[in-house]
Amino acid sequence: MSDWCIRPIAATPAALDDLATLLVETVASGASVSFLHPLAFEEARNFWTGSLEAAGRGERVVLGAFEGERIVGTVTLFLGFPPNQPHRAEIGKLMTRLSHRGQGIASALMAAAETLACERGKSHLVLDTAEEEGAASLYERLGFERAGLIPHFAFTPHGRMSGTILFWKPIAPLPGSPARAGARR
Repeated sequence: MSDWCIRPIAATPAALDDLATLLVETVASGASVSFLHPLAFEEARNFWTGSLEAAGRGERVVLGAFEGERIVGTVTLFLGFPPNQPHRAEIGKLMTRLSHRGQGIASALMAAAETLACERGKSHLVLDTAEEEGAASLYERLGFERAGLIPHFAFTPHGRMSGTILFWKPIAPLPGSPARAGARR
């Protein structure tokens, strides 16, 4: 196993290039992460520029799995929700370089995102994944529960229609629940 660590990603030219390369590779391999194949490098880089700008505003956290200074995986934790949803966060854009899959990077990224969500006072995580060739089995192994399936949700990167599976996971007591209220006394 390679030596890698998980930490937030700073918006540097090298990080943007690594993230863009990772996104292009992920889309080309068929993973449904909101883009169609072929994905131009500049389009991918522009996406990550905007994502890291949103992180700078506190709307999300973009975590990276770093091997040295090279990003080999990423996950985004979305934090900016309306006032009636202060208790939840959403997972998005979980990706690992093809050359680094099977090493536990995705699980480590998810664990780091969950810890960060708890530290930010969140009690629920939600996510979705493609019905076909998605990461449903990974999310189930990590304790996420299926909430349902939306058929014909989006196109895969190679143009087929696919459903999406919605998942959720309680990660802390709900705000105002007896366990949390008792802890404040």
